[in-house]
Amino acid sequence: MSETLSPSRDDFAEMFEASVVDKETFEQTVVKGRITGIEKDMAIVDVGLKTEGRVPLREFSDPGAEVSIKVGDEVDVFIDRIENAQGEAVISRDRARREEAWERLEKQFEDEDRVEGVIFNRVKGGFTVDLGGAVAFLPGSQVDIRPVRDAGPLMNITQPFKILKMDKRRGNIVVSRRSVLEEDRAEHRQEVVRDLNEGDERDGVVKNITDYGAFVELAPGVDGLLHVTDMSWSRVNHPSEVLNVNDTVQVKIIKINPETSRISLGMKQLQPDPWEGVAAKYPMGGKFHGKVTNITDYGAFVELEDGIEGLVHVSEMSWVKKNVPPSSIVSAGQEVDVMVLEVDESKRRISLGLKQTLSNPWESFAEKHPIGSVIEGEVKNITEFGLFVGIDDDMDGMVHLSDLDWERSGDDAIKDYQKGQVVQAKVLDVDPDKERISLGIKQVANDPMDAIGELKRGDDVTCTVTAVENGGIEVRVGTDGGPKAFIRKSDLSRDRNEQRPERFAIGDKIDARVIALDPQSRRLSLSIKARELAEEKEAVEQFGSADSGASLGDILGAALKDTEEG
Repeated sequence: MSETLSPSRDDFAEMFEASVVDKETFEQTVVKGRITGIEKDMAIVDVGLKTEGRVPLREFSDPGAEVSIKVGDEVDVFIDRIENAQGEAVISRDRARREEAWERLEKQFEDEDRVEGVIFNRVKGGFTVDLGGAVAFLPGSQVDIRPVRDAGPLMNITQPFKILKMDKRRGNIVVSRRSVLEEDRAEHRQEVVRDLNEGDERDGVVKNITDYGAFVELAPGVDGLLHVTDMSWSRVNHPSEVLNVNDTVQVKIIKINPETSRISLGMKQLQPDPWEGVAAKYPMGGKFHGKVTNITDYGAFVELEDGIEGLVHVSEMSWVKKNVPPSSIVSAGQEVDVMVLEVDESKRRISLGLKQTLSNPWESFAEKHPIGSVIEGEVKNITEFGLFVGIDDDMDGMVHLSDLDWERSGDDAIKDYQKGQVVQAKVLDVDPDKERISLGIKQVANDPMDAIGELKRGDDVTCTVTAVENGGIEVRVGTDGGPKAFIRKSDLSRDRNEQRPERFAIGDKIDARVIALDPQSRRLSLSIKARELAEEKEAVEQFGSADSGASLGDILGAALKDTEEG
C-alpha cells in the first residue's frame, strides 16, 4: 500500500483521540510506525496508540536473510487490533508486507510480468516461495525444464518466477520457474536458429537417445533431432547401435521450421548417396551376394552393400514352400545369393528373388517325368475339386475330379480316397511358369472307350447286363472291358408290354443298336427297340411289302425259311 494512503503516527493518534468509537475504521489497516526499542527477538513499535506494539524481529527480514532494522527506523505495520486483553496493540509487519505484496503481485499477474522471489522451504509436492511478503507455492514439476534431483543450489537466492494462478480470498498463489526458463530458452533458441541455415554442417553433442532418434545439442540450450533413418544409409534398427550419449558428431542441418524453430539433422547426408546409379550397378536379371538384415511377415530385406537393401518378397523365396513365414526359410544375418527382379531408383526400391538362383524343380520334374509317364505319390489333401498328390521335392500335383474315374462321377469317385493313401497317377500336363502339375488317376487304366474300336452310330453291339433299375438297365458294351451304357426303359423293346426292366437279369447277353456316340463327351446311347425296328424294316424291304396284307410274322417266317434254305 502506498505511503500517501497510510496515516502517520501523529495523524492516527489525533484520530484515535477524537473518537475511540472509530477504532474499527483503523483496525485491519496498514499505518506508519517507529521502532523505539529492540528487546531480545522483538521490536517495539510506536504507532501513536496508548501502548506500543511488539513485532517479532524475523518479520523484518526476508527468509534466510539477517535482520537489519535499528531503533528510530520508520516501518509499515498492520493494525490487527488496537487493544487486546492485556491492553496492548496487536500489530504485524508480515501482514503489512503481505497486503502490499498482494497489491503489487495482482498488477504484475494482470500484466503477465515476471516476479522476483526466493525459494525458502520444501513442502509436500514442491516448495514455498517468498514473493516479497506473500508466500507462493512452487510445484515440483515447475522448478525446472528437466527433473531436478538436488534443489539446494536454487534455494535462498532471488530469482524470477511466473505467476500461474492467484486467489486472494483463499490466499493461494502458484508460481513457475520452469516457464521463465522455457521463455528464456525459446528466445535464446530463436536467436541461435536465426544464425543457422539449411545445409550447414555443424558439430554437436548427443544429449539424449530415444527409439526413434537422438537429440544433438548444437549450442547451449539448442538441439536438433537426428532421426534414426538419417543416421546412416544402411539399416539402423536402434540409434544406440550408432551413437552414445555425450558423443561428439558432425551433422548436417536438413530442415529448420521457422514457426517452431525445430531443427532436423542428418548424418548420412554427409556421405555419398549409394543409390545414385544403382540401376546400372544392379541390372535386372543379375545375380548378387547379400546378407539378410531384417525379416517381416511379407518377406526379407537383403543388404547388397552399405546403404543398399532390396526386398525378397515371400512369393520369391521358394519354388515349393508356399504360405509359410519367411523366417522358416531364411534367418537374420544369413548370407544368400539373390537375383535382381526390378529396380526403381527414384523410389529407392529393389525387388529381389531368392528362388531364381536355385534350380527350378518344376522344370526338373518336366524333364524327369514327361507327359504320359506314371508317378506314385501320397494323397496330401482332399478338396471339393480334386486331390493333391505329393511328388518330388515337396511339390504337389493335382488330380481333378474329372480325372479320377472313367465311368463314375468325380463326387462319387473321390469318396474312395483318404489322406496318406498311396496312388498311381499319369502326368497330364506340367506348367513350370505357373508351377502346376496336372495328374490323372483314371488315365493309368485303359479307357473303356478304346475297346469299342471303330464303332459308329447304327452299329449293333452285344452287351452284358450289369445292373437292373426301374428306369432301365445298365450294360457293358462288348466282351473286352468296353464302356458302360444305359438303355432306357422305353428303348428295351418295340413292344410296350416288353419294356419291363425286370425281365432282364444281371449277366444276360443282349444285342442293341448304337443310336448316339460322341467319343469326346464319352456319350454312348443304345437301344434294343431301335435294333428291332431296324430288323423289321429290313425284313419288310426284303421279303414283302407293308401293303401286301402279309403279317409281320409271315414276313419274318419267310425270311427265316429263306435263311435256312440258303
